[in-house]
This record gives sequence, structure tokens and C-alpha cells, in this order.
Amino acid sequence: MTQPRRTVRSLSVRSLSALAAAGLLAGLTALPAQAADSVPLRVASYNLHAGAGTDNVFDLDRQEAVLRGLRADVIGLQEVDVHWGDRSQWRDMAGELAQRLGMRVYFAPIYSFDPPAAGEPRREYGLAVLSRYKIRSAENHDLTRLSTQDPNPVPAPAPGFPEVVVKVRGVPVHVYVTHLDYRGDPSVRIAQVADTRRIMAEDCDPRGTCPARILLGDFNAQPTAPELAPLWKELTAADPGGPTYPAQNPTQRIDYVAVSHDTVRVRDAAVVETLASDHRPVVADLTIRRGH
Repeated sequence: MTQPRRTVRSLSVRSLSALAAAGLLAGLTALPAQAADSVPLRVASYNLHAGAGTDNVFDLDRQEAVLRGLRADVIGLQEVDVHWGDRSQWRDMAGELAQRLGMRVYFAPIYSFDPPAAGEPRREYGLAVLSRYKIRSAENHDLTRLSTQDPNPVPAPAPGFPEVVVKVRGVPVHVYVTHLDYRGDPSVRIAQVADTRRIMAEDCDPRGTCPARILLGDFNAQPTAPELAPLWKELTAADPGGPTYPAQNPTQRIDYVAVSHDTVRVRDAAVVETLASDHRPVVADLTIRRGH
């Protein structure tokens, strides 16, 4: 994988916000003037852990503070509860966070169950995209999954792979968010990677010309894992300079911002220190090429 230039290694939420306010985060808050053939975009990926921090306390205010501190244009979220249950106070995490941050939202459930009582919202759990740009289109794709809700699961197609299209200063950008299987056996992740490549290829024309594509998510595997190798044929993983999991004393890099080789360039990337979840977010500054 191509190693992008990095100027920031690891930042706490407090220091990120303070430095941004002071205008001192040159690499992550104020990109230099872009060439006419490219546009800037800041993206982030964050596993919310259903709103619970390393203290196992649900705190949506804390999650809001983390997301606000990222100052990202587009954020991919994993482990998002929408009226799911007691653990997240039956709240719509995707909708509430979007409203607080003044962002658009697309929620893609993996699971959608009947409500506990008639007239109440459905119980849902999945992934979401938050965007400062208007979401032009959105789709919840199927991936091969091994259900966590079935006592005897078998691999089968299931939803929970959102794709949204936004226009960044007139340039269409396809953003996908994923959460790959967590089990030690990589067989389901192998199938999911194959599904991912097939779905992303559908956005290319018959000549093989593809739009700008960004894949955000919790891959549950480190960059050198054999099951991820096919992804790196089309994508470059931003190197944030450190591990992302577990949030306290992290040892594994399993959360990603990955971009299409020929249409997107990584300028900077960082892991943000926080205990608001069991994962640390990854934030990256990108440039999107025009005219592809």
C-alpha cells in the first residue's frame, strides 16, 4: 500500500478542538489552496459501540463531542442503535447525532425487528453516514453475513453496507461504510471483501472509468491480513500512524479510511484519542480529483 504523508500522529479530542480553535492544526483543519483540478474533503470513520464508552456508560453527549471535534465533512459510523433497546435508552442515535451536528444522515440497518409494542418504532441496528453535503442518492447493499441474532447462523446475504453519493464542489463522490465480521475465522471476511469489490465496481463504466470512491469502516482485521489484500488492488488505506483498538492502550489497527487509487489522494490522517467508545476514530484529509 502507498504510504501517505502524515503530519499528525495521534490527537486527543480536547487537544484537537483546542488546536483547531487556535488555527494551529494546519494539516487537519486548514488545507492550503487546492489546485484547480482537485477539491478537499475531510472524512472520518468511527465505531460508536452503541454509544457506550470504555466505562460501559451510554452517553450521547460524549459521542457528540467526539464527532464535533473531528470537524469532518463526511463521517462513517458503525454499531449504531436506532430505537434498539435499553442499552442506548431506545433512542435514535443516527438521527439525534445528525440533528445536533447539523448534518444530513443516511442510516442502513443490518437488523430491523418489530417494535416491542404496536405503534412504536422498529428496533434497528446498523451503520450510518453523516454528511455536511446533500446526499444525492443512497443505497443499503447486502453483504455476506453471519448473524449475531440467530443462535445457529449460516453465511447469507444481509443488509448493512450503505453507499451514498455526495457532490463536493460539483465532483460526485461515492462513500461506503462497512463493518466486517469480527470472528477469528476469516472466511466470512473473505466473502465480504469479495462482495465489497463487486459492489464498488458497479459504479464504474464499461471502459473501467470509476468515480471517486471512499470506503470507511471497522474491518476487524489489520492492514496486512491476507483477507484484506484484494481490497488494496483498487484502494489505498490512509495510514493514521497508530492503532485504533481497543480505545484504552490500543494495539490493533482495524478502523480505516480507504480511497480509490486513481481519483483520491490522502493528504494527512490521524487517530483521535478518546474513551467515548471502545474504538478510536480515524480522520483523514483528502483531495478529490476533478474530471474523472
